[in-house]
Amino acid sequence: MKINSRVLWCHIQAFDVKKKRKRGQVSPIRLFKLDSADEQSSVIRKELNARKQYAEGLAKTKKLPKFLHKGMDQMFMEEINSQIQMLMHNLDCLPVSSSRGADRNMTGRPSGFGTVLRTKRTPNNLLDGSGDQDVRLCKGDVVLSFYVEVTVVEVQNLKNVNGGKIVFCTMELEGDKTLQTDHAEANKPQWDTLGEFTTSQPLPILKVRLFTEATQFYQLDDKELGRVVLTINPNFNSNKMSQWFDMEEPGKKKKDGDNQDPEQLKVKLKILMDRPQNIKNCGYLYSQGKDQLWAKWKRRFMVLIQVSQYTFALCYFRVKKSEPSDILQLDGFTVDYSEPKEGQSPKLYYFNAVKEGQSVDFAAENENERTGWITALVRATGQSYRPEPPTRVKSQQIKSTDSAKFTQFINASVETIDHHVMFKKLQHLTLNYRLADSYCSLGWMSPAQVFLLDEYCARYGVRGCHRHLCYLQDLMDKTRVGYLVDPTLIHYSFAFCASHIHGNRPDAIGTVTVDEKERFETLKDTLRDYLEKQITNFRYCFPFGRPEGALKATVSLLERVLMKDVVTPAPPEEVCKVVKKCLEGAALVNYTKISDYAEVEDPLNTDEPTPRQRLERVIRLAELCCEILTQNDEYHAEAFCWFEGVMAEHSEMFWSMFLVDMNAALEVQPPDSWDSFELFQVLNNWLQTSHMLRNGKFHTQMCDLFAPQLIRYVDLMETSIAQSTQKDFDKEKWITPDERKNQHKGETPGIEPRGSIASDNLIHKLCALQDFMQDINWPDLEFRDHLDQRLKLLAADMIEQAVRKTKTHFDNHIAKGGSGTGYLIPNSICVMINCLLDCDEKVNVVIFDGKENYPTENYHTENYPTENYHIGKLPLRKTTT
Repeated sequence: MKINSRVLWCHIQAFDVKKKRKRGQVSPIRLFKLDSADEQSSVIRKELNARKQYAEGLAKTKKLPKFLHKGMDQMFMEEINSQIQMLMHNLDCLPVSSSRGADRNMTGRPSGFGTVLRTKRTPNNLLDGSGDQDVRLCKGDVVLSFYVEVTVVEVQNLKNVNGGKIVFCTMELEGDKTLQTDHAEANKPQWDTLGEFTTSQPLPILKVRLFTEATQFYQLDDKELGRVVLTINPNFNSNKMSQWFDMEEPGKKKKDGDNQDPEQLKVKLKILMDRPQNIKNCGYLYSQGKDQLWAKWKRRFMVLIQVSQYTFALCYFRVKKSEPSDILQLDGFTVDYSEPKEGQSPKLYYFNAVKEGQSVDFAAENENERTGWITALVRATGQSYRPEPPTRVKSQQIKSTDSAKFTQFINASVETIDHHVMFKKLQHLTLNYRLADSYCSLGWMSPAQVFLLDEYCARYGVRGCHRHLCYLQDLMDKTRVGYLVDPTLIHYSFAFCASHIHGNRPDAIGTVTVDEKERFETLKDTLRDYLEKQITNFRYCFPFGRPEGALKATVSLLERVLMKDVVTPAPPEEVCKVVKKCLEGAALVNYTKISDYAEVEDPLNTDEPTPRQRLERVIRLAELCCEILTQNDEYHAEAFCWFEGVMAEHSEMFWSMFLVDMNAALEVQPPDSWDSFELFQVLNNWLQTSHMLRNGKFHTQMCDLFAPQLIRYVDLMETSIAQSTQKDFDKEKWITPDERKNQHKGETPGIEPRGSIASDNLIHKLCALQDFMQDINWPDLEFRDHLDQRLKLLAADMIEQAVRKTKTHFDNHIAKGGSGTGYLIPNSICVMINCLLDCDEKVNVVIFDGKENYPTENYHTENYPTENYHIGKLPLRKTTT
């Protein structure tokens, strides 16, 4: 219940305020007295009393909020009373401020401490409101303990003793041991000896005696030279300075009058009596009450003792007494300034304490004492009324307008302020300050801020549903202006409000106002729109899945918002339908933004792009689309794992939009242009790795679009290879590899010379065609096997023709060579032999691929059911092998 002032103002902030405030202004901390635990407890007690009176007024006037049900009126009053009684119980159960006995004073020794023995107040008494009448303190219940330090410094005017004699002092506190100082010579009586005592008397008697040591054998006792007897109290020597006291000398009469004897024996003492923390004030007061309590106007020593956080007692102590003579329990009293009555001295300063049927008058000897007593008593009673002195010195008036406003705010009654409106403003400003922090808080309050808001709600009765509704509204407003808010935080606030509205709170069923119900329904619709927007823009609201688990929490919160009440879950079909709708919008948003990005990024952005430029843009766009969907699978797909197939439908929707741009780019390409196969490779390679989209709708449509073009390409390559092979062998010169390096005519660059130029070109083209088909990696296995078989049969046909052509040229060269024994083999014959050997070597690689047998059927398109790809009847080339 006690608010730590550091929660509100740290030391650095207080120092800055102190430096910046203008002259004559009062620091807010000093004005609010937040650094005083007593002031905090007093304010809480005052607020509780005001709330109690307010609750009683509501019960009489019946001016209650409008609730959903009639029976909630009585429940509302029970809630208020329960809150008040619980706060009173919590405050009463807090221990009184720890005494300074556990601390250390300037000398390093333990300070004073205090103890109060009392009858404990039970929670049952508090909850039924009878606690104040059951707690009655008696004299034996209050026991105090004080720590006293006495230091004998020196003695002055010690002239009737020989300077060589030994002198010493003794210290005695009533009810405790007697201590003695060290020995000193009479000509230099200085000791500085510290004596420590403990006592239970607020007004103990202290005796300090001065002795000279007996030197004669017949002297049994030391001779007493002087003594001083003092009645000390907790206020004695509060300045911690040494003082001189006159000593009474045996056989010497004290002079009458104000004239002091300059030869008077004096002792210098330093006396410190520490006051325990639970003693809030003490001192002499004139007092008079009614009945049997202080019936006579008399000067008495009063001690204000804090029994608990909610109970204080004003006790009257006599000299040398440990128990109080009388006790005035301050519960229900109101303290105020007063004027002297008839027959009372006008030199005193008066005030009184009034309660129903009881009144006690007090008087202090000066204005400062009266002010101190009134301040302490006001804190003890917790009264809402702030006493005003009858006459105020102008120099003490606060001239600052801001300070006056602070004072007016402090003195305002608790119930005159609409704390629900005040709390809404406080929470709004707190959230603004938190989100302005350099470290992102995602809307979460710091522990100190949560503590402060909890304290405000508990002390001023702010309804929990109102608190979370305001918080939820603030979070929604922040998200609209671009702040990042943790969905889990929104989930917590919404769950609390839903539990409260639907009467399913874990603690108990609470009251629900009509206003709270309407605000909740409005916020629920707003929250649903917000969550749907978040899911639609999931790539940009949760980039790379950050914050971790936020998207999953958003989907979970949407499912919670779709629930009709807190118990019945929303139908899975309805939730899945909403999520699908959001992801359809997400596909449109994502593709629109990525297509705009591809247009801006393309350096070839002209007004009228060429077909090649359009194809390059689509290829770049395809790469970006593949990258985006890969990121979706990696960072966002887990959040939708409970909804089967929604991410696959989202991706298909995304690719269907891409298909429109791809068709538009392919339509403008010139006929028999094979650059578009690069686009097919990019898309097909990525789709083959996706378990959701492999052989899916877009994949199938893409294959239907590129299958005729691929078949057309293979047909043209067959014709081209056959024609080029025929021409190359007809023009073949059968030159050696060294001669080929020098001529570079009719040879494809980058081919290693192994046979003839025609055979090397043929083998290179056949290998390149087969590599191209492998890179295409057609998804349909049947069609891919057909194309592979077709290319191998084509290779077999072309190699067979090459071998026949080479054999023909070989026979012709042999026939021309004659039949003589001096025949020399020309280089062309060697080249032909190398050509045949190279063809034989490539047969296993290009045709058989390690297989011993391979079918030799016709390899043309007519052997494959082309209607599978909707290409119809294509003109097929008829060839014979």
